[in-house]
Amino acid sequence: MTTSARRAGLAAMVIGAASSQVGAAVGAHAFGAVGPAGVVAIRQVVAAAVLLPVARPPLHRFRWPQWWPTILLGLVFATMNLTLYTAVDRVGLGLAATLEFLGPLGVALAGSRTKKDVVCAVGAGAGVYVLVLPHGGSDWFGIGCGLVAACCWAGYILLNRLLGRRLPGLQAPAAATTVSVLLYLPVLAWLIGQGRLTGAALLFAIGAGVFSSVIPYVADLLALRRVPAGFFGVVMSIHPVFAAMAGLILLGQVPPPHVWLGILVVVGVNAVAATSRPKPVKTFPVRRDSRYVGHQ
Repeated sequence: MTTSARRAGLAAMVIGAASSQVGAAVGAHAFGAVGPAGVVAIRQVVAAAVLLPVARPPLHRFRWPQWWPTILLGLVFATMNLTLYTAVDRVGLGLAATLEFLGPLGVALAGSRTKKDVVCAVGAGAGVYVLVLPHGGSDWFGIGCGLVAACCWAGYILLNRLLGRRLPGLQAPAAATTVSVLLYLPVLAWLIGQGRLTGAALLFAIGAGVFSSVIPYVADLLALRRVPAGFFGVVMSIHPVFAAMAGLILLGQVPPPHVWLGILVVVGVNAVAATSRPKPVKTFPVRRDSRYVGHQ
């Protein structure tokens, strides 16, 4: 990984992370009218409306090696966004984003046998315990949704990286978002039938689509073509910090001290994990391989 590639990837990741958390805070303003599922449905439609005309993926030419990760990524989009927004609605943006961040951290630590990574895994668990401080009144459903979102984010990183080698340009997020839109058509039909798509709710949901889908999908795809998945997972530690700031500024959510402490512990563990992989890692430029993309 060259220095220029690392810098370009880092810039893309920071922009994508900040945009994603601003979008989550904006979308939360529409929860009262359309609920988390409604915001996700509109968000995916917006993403598809922007990405499809730009990327123009030749879906009729896709082969199975392209279709199966595309379908899986579409399912990941649909599940990750719904569970994250449900967690945001129930436990707040800062806590939800920190729980979701365990997915990239898991990618960063996966497959390692070093003592440092074992310590990091234990430290991450301790940070999450401090963050949640389980008690009888804990919202376990909201916490569980955050953990499901974490698993989805890990899958998102690995599938996006795989598709980045099999599809050129922005075809991967465009095609996967289309799959996700199809899954949410019943939700959109129900919202329209109930007359719940008010002007304000629609505006907030569209904002979430632009800031949390279009910009991050493009930024993450560009980053994953320049940096290893492990490095990507490490840098994603900025998400909980941006989430706490967005929740505080845009939603008026003031995290209690233990939440801030838990965020700092998880982010600190991630920073330590970053030093566990000093060796260079092969990156994968996009190839127009006839086995995958055909003659375009």
